[in-house]
Parts: sequence; C-alpha cells; structure tokens
Amino acid sequence: MNDIEMMNDMLITEKNMIKNYSTFITETSCPNMRQVLTQNMTETAHDQYRLFDTLRQRGVYPTKDAPDSEVTAAKQKLNQMK
Repeated sequence: MNDIEMMNDMLITEKNMIKNYSTFITETSCPNMRQVLTQNMTETAHDQYRLFDTLRQRGVYPTKDAPDSEVTAAKQKLNQMK
C-alpha cells in the first residue's frame, strides 16, 4: 500500500468514526458522555479535514472554491431548515 492509499484508507475510517460519534451522541442521555463524544467527534472532524486537505494538495481530490453567491444561498437554505 502506498502513501496515498494509506491516507485514503485513513480518510474513510475518519469519516466512519464521525458518523458513529453522531449516532452515539443522539443515543446518549448522560450529559457528561454527550460532551465527551461531541469533543471526540470535533477532534475527529479536524483530523479528517487535515487528511483530506493533504490529499487535495497532492492532487487526489481537486477542488475549486464556490462562488460567493452559491455560498450565501447555501447558508440561507440551511438557516431556513433550522
């Protein structure tokens, strides 16, 4: 397995961990446990982004910035969903 394949595997693992933390948080009634799980999910999300960004910089996931109008529209839509 080369570096890119290993990082891709790690990226998939991090994404799955975030999904699991989300499920665990919604199924936990203990405030302290919810806080720990939320912290862990946030840290995992940061790790996931660092892996993604490294792969993006290596050309594995080419991206481009969305136009400001699309970002504004997406924010408005999400705010309406709240």
